[in-house]
Amino acid sequence: MSVSYKKLWHLLLDRDMKKKDLAKVSGISPYTINKLNGDGNVTVEIIEKICLALDCKVDDILEFTKE
Repeated sequence: MSVSYKKLWHLLLDRDMKKKDLAKVSGISPYTINKLNGDGNVTVEIIEKICLALDCKVDDILEFTKE
């Protein structure tokens, strides 16, 4: 299984936010944004920071897909 962050990017579009805005409000680095952009693995701590910053749930920003 792999993870997809398409839901996160759609959420940002709905909120008229850019990836750099997400980095700023959540306190994550541009490097981490790049990892997310490539559907890379990130820690649960990063997911928590994003969810707290966007006031959303985990399933609002990611989904697991079969490879």
